[in-house]
Amino acid sequence: MSPRRISGIVLRQLYLMRGSPTRVLPTFAWIAIDIVLWGFITRWLNQVSHAGMDFVPSLLGAVLLWDFFTRVMQGVTTAFFEDLWSRNFLNVFATPLSISEYVSGLVIISVMTSSIGLLIMLVLASSIFGLSFLAYGLLLLPFLLVLFLFGIALGIVASGIVLRFGPASEWLVWPLPALLSPFAGVFYPLSTLPMWMQWVGHLLPPSYVFTGMRAIVAGQAVAWSDLAIGIALAIFEVALSGWFFSRVYHHAVNSGLLARYSAESVS
Repeated sequence: MSPRRISGIVLRQLYLMRGSPTRVLPTFAWIAIDIVLWGFITRWLNQVSHAGMDFVPSLLGAVLLWDFFTRVMQGVTTAFFEDLWSRNFLNVFATPLSISEYVSGLVIISVMTSSIGLLIMLVLASSIFGLSFLAYGLLLLPFLLVLFLFGIALGIVASGIVLRFGPASEWLVWPLPALLSPFAGVFYPLSTLPMWMQWVGHLLPPSYVFTGMRAIVAGQAVAWSDLAIGIALAIFEVALSGWFFSRVYHHAVNSGLLARYSAESVS
């Protein structure tokens, strides 16, 4: 892979953001709204609950981590959609750029945008609602790693779906985090779910993150074996998503889908 070509993909996205602040503002605005809304909900629950439980680290912490995962995924898909919206996809691959270089550029953009979003969420959650991530200790790093890897994997798969079925299938992508959240046990243990949903949840790396987070909040030890399973699953799913996108891309090239993109779905 050529670092120069990868940096070209990154530079294009940075120019788009610099030239149009409206592309950047909504991302950070939604982050602020989520943290403020859920922060006041947790504060109210602390006031009315007699369980003696602090909802800030459990509930608001879960919202923050899930928002981070969502921003990672959308960092990949939004950068990909920019090329579709501008009908630039054919121009990009008319160059010597390889599919791995293109995807690597999308991942780097996602790293940049999600890192800034995470910083904003941390500042808001800690300064306004007193959420201290020191309670999680160094375990916060593997938690973020699992969510980051799975967000990258889901973003690549979502981009492949749109590449295969056309821009009209974009509406399938945006609700994916919301559809997965019940199975991942973001706000409750997986044992709350029916058995078939628990089996699905065990295949999702974020479920191990939120199980570990609740264990820390409850003052219990984190099961390192479970966290290792979450990391292994996330790495495997990143590799699987790369294979999926590559297959879809070669199908689109061989079948001529790239030359027939329009506002309607392509079958």
